[in-house]
Amino acid sequence: MSPRFLKIEDVQEVLNISSQQAYSLVRSGELAAIQVGGRGVWRVEETELEAYIERQYAASRARIAKDA
Repeated sequence: MSPRFLKIEDVQEVLNISSQQAYSLVRSGELAAIQVGGRGVWRVEETELEAYIERQYAASRARIAKDA
């Protein structure tokens, strides 16, 4: 069974992005996350990451359709 919440490092790995990019997504609210415990400890629910990815696919499809 996979964990419900992912570390920022896990998000980085899944999206193949830097830690700065991952934190930027969280701080901007583009990727929903919660802060747990101490300062700077963020967790992203796996379903939120999947929803973010789906939104990005939809945005890409819309851009492609617009340019076609």
